[in-house]
Amino acid sequence: MRKILLGLDSDPQPSVFDAVTALDSVDCVMLRHGGVTAENVTGLVHGCMFTRSPKDLSGTAIFIGGSSVEDAGKILKKVTETLWPPLNVSVMFDPNGCNTTSAAAVYNMASCRNMDGKKVVILSGTGPVGQRSAGLFLNLGASVTITSRNMDKARAAALAIGERFGKTPECAVMRGDQDIPPILDGTVAVLCCGAAGVRLISEKLWREHPTLEVVADLNAVPPLGAEGTEAVWRAREVDGKIVFGAIGIGGLKMKIHHLAIAKLFEEKGILLDTEGIYALAQEAAK
Repeated sequence: MRKILLGLDSDPQPSVFDAVTALDSVDCVMLRHGGVTAENVTGLVHGCMFTRSPKDLSGTAIFIGGSSVEDAGKILKKVTETLWPPLNVSVMFDPNGCNTTSAAAVYNMASCRNMDGKKVVILSGTGPVGQRSAGLFLNLGASVTITSRNMDKARAAALAIGERFGKTPECAVMRGDQDIPPILDGTVAVLCCGAAGVRLISEKLWREHPTLEVVADLNAVPPLGAEGTEAVWRAREVDGKIVFGAIGIGGLKMKIHHLAIAKLFEEKGILLDTEGIYALAQEAAK
């Protein structure tokens, strides 16, 4: 009996990236559906549940992707409400790569320095990857500050992080280099989560900062978020700092993604969201 992965995507055209990654992860058939919403997903889930015996459902799984994390979250809620044992299947939630990317970034950075009790700043941290990275750092015992150009946006993101992870980060407004020094006071690690092609921190600031030990940037499109770095850097030592670029982090992100897809068919009825995907990082890093 073939392994079947049901791909649920809120975009009109389901993601080619998600399909290729899934098929590279495990020998399976992927049923790709675009234009999925919380209102129309129930029938698709029933198609998974009622076509195989409870035992054989270990060979069926669901991947929720797409470019909109908000829409995917609504789909996930409906999917989990629809599934019930013993006719339940495993589910992975990774729209826009938000969970696999944050897991790879945080694991790489935390592998260099123990983050317990340390201060971490996430520049432009209000998006999906920034929020999940903040939650993971908070789970590791770090104190976290997220920045935005708009304080209302930062506070809304902090509230969402607190609701999701049970711990709330600090907020700070950053509109330019002049705002960064007080935000970075006592900071050990900085993660840049800005939009493609937007510089967030100057080379002079991160190179010369007295307490900063780890710098990571998730932007691979020039100009990079951390000026003076290279996207391919992976744990590159520069002026006493350990630096990661987007491509350097991307290798682990893909390993985590492959491992998570395979995990769906190893254990029936699991949900791989932020914490579950992060738990796979150590194995993926071997």
